[in-house]
Amino acid sequence: QVQLVESGGGLVQAGGSLTLSCTASENIFRTIVMGWYRQAPGKERELVAHIFWNGGGTDYANSVKGRFTISKDNVDNAVYLRMNSLKPEDTAVYYCNARVYSGSVPVDYWGQGTQVTVSS
Repeated sequence: QVQLVESGGGLVQAGGSLTLSCTASENIFRTIVMGWYRQAPGKERELVAHIFWNGGGTDYANSVKGRFTISKDNVDNAVYLRMNSLKPEDTAVYYCNARVYSGSVPVDYWGQGTQVTVSS
């Protein structure tokens, strides 16, 4: 069972920065994409950003474009999210996700979540 271990959350003032890290417990073969989702109280979980393991293509939620940057390290099976110019509305639990082929079927793995709180 693959485990995703997240770190880097915390409390920051508006306009500040944080970097989230996520490392897989073992080599994830046939990774399709890794990324970050977030869930604020009373809201559905939403995609923040993801990066394709082969090729490095990225997608971002419109609300974070220009402020957040996702990157990866194929050797360490890690993905990072650099968050700049944070806003109170970025407050949420952030979850790392890895989508991996198991045979021909994509399977999602999730981290335990890390809290990001942005004060105004």
